[in-house]
Amino acid sequence: RDVYKRQINIHPSLLPAYQGLHTHARVLRAGDRVHGASVHFVTPELDGGPVIAQARMAVEAGDTPESLAQRLLPLEHRLLVACVDLFMRRALAPTPVGVALDGALLDAPLQLDADDRLLTPDHVAA
Repeated sequence: RDVYKRQINIHPSLLPAYQGLHTHARVLRAGDRVHGASVHFVTPELDGGPVIAQARMAVEAGDTPESLAQRLLPLEHRLLVACVDLFMRRALAPTPVGVALDGALLDAPLQLDADDRLLTPDHVAA
C-alpha cells in the first residue's frame, strides 16, 4: 500500500535482529558484541520493513540495558537525521526486495560513518 512508502521508523537494534521490545536486554542476554539502530520503511509487520540504514556500536564490558540505551540514543538521532534528509529528497524507495537509493537497489543497508554520512557497506572504514 502506498501509505507505507511514506513512513520510516527508527528501531534500537540491527534489524532484522531483535524486532519488538527490550532490544538492549536481548542483545546483552545473547552476548552480542555489536549493537546499533536501524531505520526502516514501515510495513504492517512490526519492525519488518525494508531496512534503509544502520548505525553500529560496540557492546562494552559491564554494559546494562540502561547504559546501552543511553549510549545508543545519540547515534540513533544522528542516523535518523541522515535518513530523513534522503527521505525528504525522495532519494529512497521501498521495493519488493529491499531499498532503492536514487533508483539503484541497495545490496545491504547504508551505514552511518563517523562524519554522519550514509555509505554503502563496502565504503565504510573498518
